[in-house]
Parts: sequence; C-alpha cells; structure tokens
Amino acid sequence: MLQPSRYSDANRIQSQYWDPSSGLYNTGEIWTDAVRAPFPFPSSPSFILTLQGQNAIEDLQTLMLATNTDAYAAVAEQSYIGQVALDPSTDWAADYVYLLDGSNDDSQWIMLAMWRIADYKAARGEDASPYNNAAAQIYDIIATQWDDVCGGGVWWSSAKTYKNAITNELFLLTSAMGYLRSQNQTYLDNANKEWAWLSQSGMRNAQGLFNDGLDSATCANNGQTAWTYNQAVVAAGLGALGAATRNASLFDEAEVSLDAAARYLTQGGVLKESCDGVPGTCDADQEIFKGIFTKHLTYYLAFTADPVRKLKYLPFLGAQYTAVTQRALNASTGDVASAWYARESGGGEQGFEASTSGLEACLSAAVGSGEAGLGWWF
Repeated sequence: MLQPSRYSDANRIQSQYWDPSSGLYNTGEIWTDAVRAPFPFPSSPSFILTLQGQNAIEDLQTLMLATNTDAYAAVAEQSYIGQVALDPSTDWAADYVYLLDGSNDDSQWIMLAMWRIADYKAARGEDASPYNNAAAQIYDIIATQWDDVCGGGVWWSSAKTYKNAITNELFLLTSAMGYLRSQNQTYLDNANKEWAWLSQSGMRNAQGLFNDGLDSATCANNGQTAWTYNQAVVAAGLGALGAATRNASLFDEAEVSLDAAARYLTQGGVLKESCDGVPGTCDADQEIFKGIFTKHLTYYLAFTADPVRKLKYLPFLGAQYTAVTQRALNASTGDVASAWYARESGGGEQGFEASTSGLEACLSAAVGSGEAGLGWWF
C-alpha cells in the first residue's frame, strides 16, 4: 500500500487546481470565461485538451488502483473528456478538429487517460465500455493521419506540417497497448509498421536520444531538443510491442534510449530538461516531461515483467523521488517545482503542471519499490 506521502501531491492538485463544475484544471493562466462554459462545447478546446490535464486524470486513476481507494472516483465523470465519452451523441470523427483540436499527440494522451479510467471502472465492477469505446474511436482517427510523406509516420496535427517523435512514439504505444487490451490484429500491424518506420526515420541521434522531429523540407532529423519524455514513451511503446510479440530484442532497443537519457539528460543522476535552470524558460508542457518519463519508464517495466530489468532502473526511479521530495517540494504550499536537480538554483516554476510531474515521479518510485505491484497497470 502506498504511504500517505505518496499521494499528498494528488490532494494538493485536486484542492488547488481542479474545478469540478467545468471538469477542467485551472492553471491560472489559460482559463477564460469561454473555457469555463458548461459541457458539451467550450469554445476553446485547445486550452482544455492538454497533455497536462489528461496525464493528471490518468494518474489519479492509477493512484486509486494502487491504493485500492476511491478518493478521486468522481473525477472521471466530472472531467470534460469523461462527459464527452459518456454522451451517446458524441461523434469523435465528425468533430475531430473541434473536440480534439486536430492534435494527434494530445489525442493519444486522451486515449491513455480513457484506458486508465476504464481500468478503474472495471476494477470496481462498473461499466468501462464508454471509455474503451471512446479510445477506440480516437485511435481510428489517428490511424488515418499516417501517410507516405518522409516514408511514413503520423502527422503531429491535422494541418500536416510536421512529423515528430512524440506523436509517433505515442502511436507505437497506443497501437501495441491496444493490441494487448483487445487482441485486434490491426493494432499490432500498426505497431509493427510504426516501429519499422520510426527506427529508420533518423530521429534517434548518435547518442541514442530521439530529437524532436523531422525537417519538413528534407525529412532529416531536425536536431531540435531531445526531451526527456521522448526517451521513455518510445521505451513504453517498445515494451508493449515486445510483450505482444514476445520479442525481447525490443526491450534492448528501448533501453538504448532509456540509458542515453540517464547519461545525457541528467545532472547528478536527476532528470534535467535543457530548459531547466532559468525561470520561465520551460513552457507548461515541458514542465511535465520529466514526470511523464518516470511514468513511462514504469510502464516499460510492467510490459517487460522482467525482475532483472526492474532492478536495473529501480535506483534511478528512487533518485527522482528523492529529488522531488527533498529538493523540489515546497513544504509551505505543497506544490512541486519543475526543476528537480537543485533546490534553489534550478529555476523551477511551481504550479499544476510541475506538481503533476512530481506526482508521477512519486507514483513511479512507489511501483518500482514494491509499495504497489505492477500487475494492475495493464
């Protein structure tokens, strides 16, 4: 069972930033009266369908599964995405640009949240089908965003101007994970197709890190930032594909990027983004990347079900937890700062996004240490 210190951050997030009347998280920056409009149709979907909010909803379901509690049970139905999923008139495909803002990466974060809500509902003997059905419909939309430009891959958005790492890493993960959940062969075929393309795309650099994406004119690696989360999301996808195909060589591929992140994207063994260190440099998305890394590293370990691989990364997960709780945590407010590697000089911003990232680090360390088992994750 998780100790109370592991979920105090979740309580802070819900008490300080969650607005149950709108089903959205209030970061204090991007909310407008229009965004606060009641379901079903706020006028600014790009403000609500963020990776931060969807990751937080996913994390709360995970926390309840880990603790065998129902402390945040109302969040799913209160959330905007939950209300849309429960509405029988919702047509995700017809309203793709409106409901999902044409964003192929954010849409897949929503899928992961839907699946985790479904897992929680199923564990409580409740109807999980609306959430599984919503995830399936979203997946079908994303699958249509694949074409032969640059030899393959899914576009970052419906504008079709950029092919990047995270969108395709997520498509690898949602395809392989979708197969494990449904045994639908189309998912597995897409996962194999995605990795065949992604592994040859040139986005993984000589260090073993995935850069941000491809140059739109040349289809070559654009050399943009290698973010922490890229390295773990691809690992989770490879873990799922390895589990689906029983091909352990894919686990070795995953650890190329994980080990490169531990070597090149850390300071003193603690994850560090290139934008950490100067206040205001990391944007809201980037403040949550390190937490996503820890979460998807844990997902990878769950898919491998390999105690040796788990032991390899357990100290790393523990180091992130220690950094969050001893350096980044503001004891006065309960918020977590976005920079974990240094107490004062890290330049960390405090708020919803950074606190969600901290929650993910704490959850991941708890799972890795044995406080919560891996079996219920998938």
